[in-house]
Amino acid sequence: MFKLFVIGVADPVLSARQESLLATCTLIVGTRRFELLTDRFSATFQYITPLAEALAAIALYLPQGNVAVLASGDPLFYGIGRRLLAEFPAEAIEIHPALSSVQRACALFRLPWDDAVVVSLHGRPCSHLPGLLLGHGKHLVLTDADHSPARIAGKLLKYLQSIGETDLVQTIRMLVAENIGLPNERVFRGTLREAAIRQFAELNILCLLVPESPGLPNFTFGLGEDDLFHSRGLITKNEVRATTLHALRLPPAGIFWDIGAGSGSLSIEAARANPRLTVYAVEQKDEELQNIKKNIVKFRSFNIVPVAGTAPEALDRLPSPDRIFVGGSGGSLPAIVELAADRLAEGGILVVNGVIDRTVREAPPLMKKFGFTVSSSVISVTRTEPDGEERRFNPITIMTGRR
Repeated sequence: MFKLFVIGVADPVLSARQESLLATCTLIVGTRRFELLTDRFSATFQYITPLAEALAAIALYLPQGNVAVLASGDPLFYGIGRRLLAEFPAEAIEIHPALSSVQRACALFRLPWDDAVVVSLHGRPCSHLPGLLLGHGKHLVLTDADHSPARIAGKLLKYLQSIGETDLVQTIRMLVAENIGLPNERVFRGTLREAAIRQFAELNILCLLVPESPGLPNFTFGLGEDDLFHSRGLITKNEVRATTLHALRLPPAGIFWDIGAGSGSLSIEAARANPRLTVYAVEQKDEELQNIKKNIVKFRSFNIVPVAGTAPEALDRLPSPDRIFVGGSGGSLPAIVELAADRLAEGGILVVNGVIDRTVREAPPLMKKFGFTVSSSVISVTRTEPDGEERRFNPITIMTGRR
């Protein structure tokens, strides 16, 4: 059986071992940069892009002789190795890795990376960068032209300034290793503001260092009303918040709309329990929006996006959701439910909480009209104080619609 050699290249010259493998091949696949390294070999050279054409060429040549695919660094680290293992028999493949770009960057940074979260933005969309990159102390980021270090810094700056987080604007550090292994290799170290106005080489690895916050709770779910900024007691009670989140069955990642978010208590609980979930907290009252922002800063729940406006109009510019919660509709419940039916992902869940009789009467038939399977629960909360005094709260009806 002939072999498919998947060879990681980290240096501008090939090693003796790499040259000996390439000398046995009838086809070499790689980028234009690698073509210059292999022009002395008799093998046919095939560009790696378009990928479909490269895979077809490998399938054509492999039954007749050895084939090599050249890749930067470690082919199994966000590389072509995964796709090749999916397309061709594993027993035909030999992986010859080099040091990954992340390893080499951290060596230049003089930075341990066993505690880092590695993220690839190379050719990958991201709806909310702050939620992806600010939730951990150390991120290593594979960038591309659309997500250059300068653009990333600019987006993080804009978000942090929008929520009033001034400390992190000053204290976050960005490290960027450019043109690793080449004569013009260099390392940048600076603040978000400094990075946002700098021109970086296209080949780079970014490290984002976010200082820890010692005051954060040591649990992910169960915040009390007194833990959160809110106005005049206008906050979803703990027991109702917990039951509502249970009804929502939030996914670990995706998009969640919190409509009529108020102080943002439910958004904060959802974001803390599901850090890869992007939460859009929609609220029309400025006082409550300020509470949402203060709570985001307090709990570092940077996967929340505050949205000023009234539903359904404010929802048009948001990405389509996997879950929707309606805590307040401002009299627009029919339009919100109709929009939810149109935008909600297949298998998604819509939850409407009702305090007033009108909402409790209108919501279930509306949800059924637009194709939801509806169930309801009534939550009555009675709290007993240490002195034995009881406090009773108005019952809340939680109406759940499933697609």
